[in-house]
Amino acid sequence: MPRLLFADDRGTVYDHPTLLAAARSGDAVLRPAERPLPLPEGATLCLLPGRRPVGVDPETGAKVVLQDVKLGRRRVVPHAVGATLPPGYTRTLLPAAARPPLATLDEAPTLPQWAYTAAGLGEDGPVVWALHTDRRSHWDPSRHSTPDLPAKVERLVSTGNPIYRQLARCALEWRCFTAQNTFYGRDEGAIPSSAACNAACVGCLSEQDEGMPPSSHERIARPPTAAEMADVAVRHLERATGRVMVSFGQGCEGEPLLRWKEIEKAIRLIRARTRRGTLHANTNGSLPEALARLVAAGLESVRISLNSASPDLYAAYYRPTGYGLEDVVRGVRAAKAGGAYVALNLLTFPGVTDRGGEAERLCQLVADTGVDQVQTRPLAIDPDVYMAIARDRGAPGEALGIPALVRALKRARPGLVVGNFSRARSERGARRRPASPARRRRTEAR
Repeated sequence: MPRLLFADDRGTVYDHPTLLAAARSGDAVLRPAERPLPLPEGATLCLLPGRRPVGVDPETGAKVVLQDVKLGRRRVVPHAVGATLPPGYTRTLLPAAARPPLATLDEAPTLPQWAYTAAGLGEDGPVVWALHTDRRSHWDPSRHSTPDLPAKVERLVSTGNPIYRQLARCALEWRCFTAQNTFYGRDEGAIPSSAACNAACVGCLSEQDEGMPPSSHERIARPPTAAEMADVAVRHLERATGRVMVSFGQGCEGEPLLRWKEIEKAIRLIRARTRRGTLHANTNGSLPEALARLVAAGLESVRISLNSASPDLYAAYYRPTGYGLEDVVRGVRAAKAGGAYVALNLLTFPGVTDRGGEAERLCQLVADTGVDQVQTRPLAIDPDVYMAIARDRGAPGEALGIPALVRALKRARPGLVVGNFSRARSERGARRRPASPARRRRTEAR
């Protein structure tokens, strides 16, 4: 069994000489039964300030909260340690950490919005409790944030399109891979499209309530015009390499469906200039009629976010204005009816999303709507904040485990893709026959 990790105030990480690593699922602290993975390339061990590490006594199996520890000549108050994962991985357990009951916010602040994952020290180094759910290599962190990126950013910012100014911040300050792709000219490019939202998600990355950690991103100040969005999209679609697509709406901005009329115009402008690549949108799916209009205009792929198929738990996290989960389900059906490839962006949280009742409702939703893909996206939030929302909401039941949830989803809809990334047109469905040389020349000419 992996050993317990802890950190001192300086952020130096140590392994405990006797205690084994514990993990958390919902409110339960347990000794992990599943096998962990070696710390993936691109993953990072992280300190959970003010939280005490919880380990397992190997002789008695008792859970032990580590209150202090002697390091050489000094005695320190330890902090719990977790990990953050690179793209393509889904956590299966949370760090076992105890917040002192009388601690102030200064002593144990609300944690920044990262997807904290259970970690320990194995025989060959650090390990994490996670699944490798999407093995496509084009999202490899080593291909991003390269030394030549600032120069690429400057070249496109100099064109004067305000979208590039926003994407420059996303790429350089917040290291968004999708934004960076826009400057690298490859794979999925980003088109920020909305400054407003009809939800107030507790875990929003771009707008937070007072008392919560600062937002990790900032939304675009002025929503772009259809022409501005079309210019960015056409440039990317015509020149990019790899799995070429552009996506309206990102997780760090407002809701794109609130600007569906402008996006509809942009789609028509784009397709009047190029047929290359895939047009995609990331949305909460709250306006089914608007989504249907976008699909009719040429939107080919859509990713719709939700944390639960239970109306009360959905509402408690998303805090929607003017819509509910039933509208989101209608949005899924509308996109499917129009012929779009539909993915659910499932915000997963061990011990909640995998409860027996929650898993059953999710599987029923997947089967009833016929979605093509489920993207298992670890919810980036302080675990205690989310449990305050989810503890008495949603469907009940013992936690099955995230691996069992993934298997159940695949059984619910044969052929369902479970992963972490959106699929370009060339990656979906049956493989097409190679084009004839004459047809290939015509395609390249477009």
